[in-house]
Amino acid sequence: MGRELTKIVYKPSVEAHEEYIVIVNPQEYQRWKEGGMTIPLAEVVDSFDVFWSNQGAQGILGRPSKQQLENDFGTSKDVDVVTEILNKGKQESGKGIRTGDGVANLSKGSFAVDTKGRQSNTGI
Repeated sequence: MGRELTKIVYKPSVEAHEEYIVIVNPQEYQRWKEGGMTIPLAEVVDSFDVFWSNQGAQGILGRPSKQQLENDFGTSKDVDVVTEILNKGKQESGKGIRTGDGVANLSKGSFAVDTKGRQSNTGI
């Protein structure tokens, strides 16, 4: 069974619509936030990927450009950006975010059979 993950959401300003999101291990993040900043960030974050949305944390997540990171954080270096998000962001439930489950829904994505527009004598 995979471990449960949480997201840290950072909004650069009150009037800004965009939000930056980092996925973390909730137990390690709590330890890190409570003063255990000697814990390696690699154990706190699920990855050093920073996600961005201009629709709120529940919207479609994309990757910010280096220019967006430079404008909002003064750097595009992933470690510095992730550290600032962890320090200034707020923790939100990551229900439904898990890692390591290993089970895929084969009815979605490229595994689905698409027979639209084809004439077939096999009945598929």
